[in-house]
Amino acid sequence: MVTLRTFTFVDSLQPQLASYMGKTAKGFLPVPGQASLWVEIAPGIAINRVTDVALKATDVAPAVQVVERAYGLLEVHHDDKGQVRDAGAAILAELGVKEQERISPKVVTHQIIRSVEPYQAQIVNRNSWGMMILPGDSLFIMETDPAGYVAFAANEAEKAARVFLVDIRPYGAFGRLYMSGPEAEIDAAAEAARAAIDSLTQGL
Repeated sequence: MVTLRTFTFVDSLQPQLASYMGKTAKGFLPVPGQASLWVEIAPGIAINRVTDVALKATDVAPAVQVVERAYGLLEVHHDDKGQVRDAGAAILAELGVKEQERISPKVVTHQIIRSVEPYQAQIVNRNSWGMMILPGDSLFIMETDPAGYVAFAANEAEKAARVFLVDIRPYGAFGRLYMSGPEAEIDAAAEAARAAIDSLTQGL
């Protein structure tokens, strides 16, 4: 029995999220503007079957595949949005579930640290793979459950504001996002990220 935890379509990967994936993922790397699908399931080992189905049914390319014991995560992308949606339809058919059966996303943490101190900025930077946070910047931190939805939140936040993607972890027990920037821009990004998750919940 496979549980559909995350299933979300990204219409256009934003430059920083696509670049972050290019820096950290081990698959076929996306470029900004491509459509993207994020699928998270349990148990994790079944993500191999999900990947196989998507690749045989369409021309999408996978950038992210994470296989943990509890959860598995897959991201696929393509220039053609139709190819990405077809991949999603093939996955759902194989699993015998509907998109509406995905777990409803929750925001676990949603906080802003204003005017970050120099020592805290250094700690965050040592543990991140994205842009650097500078002392005096504001820092937005978000956690989601299930984890995979945080990628959609990050993409929508980047659309809404001039912020810097410091780090994102869209797998594991909780998804985690760090963004930095001027206070007003961070406020706008935080609002957009929350609205993105709320929009998915309302769609279920």
